[in-house]
Amino acid sequence: MIWSGATTLLGSAFRLSAPFTGADWRERLALTGPEVIPGGIWLHAASVGELTSARVLAEALAAEFPLTVTTNSLTGRALARKLGWNAALAPLDVPQAVARFLDRVEPAVLVTVENELWPNRSRMADDLGVAQVVVGARISQRSADRWARLPALIRPMLRRIDALSAQDAGSEERLLRLGLPAKALGTRLNMKLLGPAQIHPPEDGPDRARTVLAASTHEGEDEAVLDAYAAAREQVPDLRMILAPRHPERGDAVAQVMEQRGLHFARRSRGGDLDAQVLLADTLGEMGDWYRAAGICITCGSFTDRGGHTPWEPAAWRCAILHGPSVSNHAGDYADLDGAEAAELAPDLPVALTALAQDKPRQRRMGKAARDMLLTRAGDPAPLIARILDLARGGLV
Repeated sequence: MIWSGATTLLGSAFRLSAPFTGADWRERLALTGPEVIPGGIWLHAASVGELTSARVLAEALAAEFPLTVTTNSLTGRALARKLGWNAALAPLDVPQAVARFLDRVEPAVLVTVENELWPNRSRMADDLGVAQVVVGARISQRSADRWARLPALIRPMLRRIDALSAQDAGSEERLLRLGLPAKALGTRLNMKLLGPAQIHPPEDGPDRARTVLAASTHEGEDEAVLDAYAAAREQVPDLRMILAPRHPERGDAVAQVMEQRGLHFARRSRGGDLDAQVLLADTLGEMGDWYRAAGICITCGSFTDRGGHTPWEPAAWRCAILHGPSVSNHAGDYADLDGAEAAELAPDLPVALTALAQDKPRQRRMGKAARDMLLTRAGDPAPLIARILDLARGGLV
């Protein structure tokens, strides 16, 4: 009652100020918005990261029902529109804005990505018979303790949820204690891994085991990976390298490093291709081709103090992964992959690369183990998609 009353007063004040505000603020008040086909699915994701993680799910839902996407950020809205969906900034959680938005969209299902639960949105959607689903839910113990002090807010919102997919067992347990009905608990999914898990690598070609990719190198790493490649090539003369800088505009600087080492190389930006023994992949949008071609992937950003890049994209392509010690951005992931012998910490990169380049069966084992772990971690989204579609069909009856 306190939340509803306070936000009603705010909504009235916001409405009075609307003529003096910009278009984006009026969209947050649901006074303007895109033309939509009512009766479909409303998917809400906070911003670009959450929307990207939900892309596989959103595409499956959009194939069956009209999809309206809301985000809290301009960049998220821009991404949704770029992907071809009707998109708007999410209505503020004041009753007037939520009511206007629901009247326009008339959703059968509200799908919320991660932790974007709002009291008015939850209550008013429920009053209209809108099914509610949360995907990729996660809640830390600290957040759970805070919510436990506000049971009158959190418990009703959780009780209205028809289906929820959490990211981990700890989040499931904490949400159940806060009031989530056990029957609402569905398949556990890691939303951020669903995209890589949809990649289906082909069978290995004859050259893959003798091709190494240095993925997303930063300044200070090019020299290290090229020296490691030179050392490995002494033992594996037909070894090839693809070096893909994190920022392609560094292409000239990397080319200079290669020239200083007397390497014969081709630049992708100038028409070079995989026939080259050393390919400087200084373009955007082609990383999938390089992962497909390489049996070994050196994940960079980990040999300088940058925290490393995700291991899951090379894992999706069944690459054997070598990495440096700086992996704080994905420490748990790398530790698990290392423990499963799906990746290897390589403090002495020339030695590690040489050994792996000489051992094709080990390459294949590592690549398979990495992909298997990815698929297990991501989970199968099919049951959740089917559940949402069933709720949407029921909402239209």
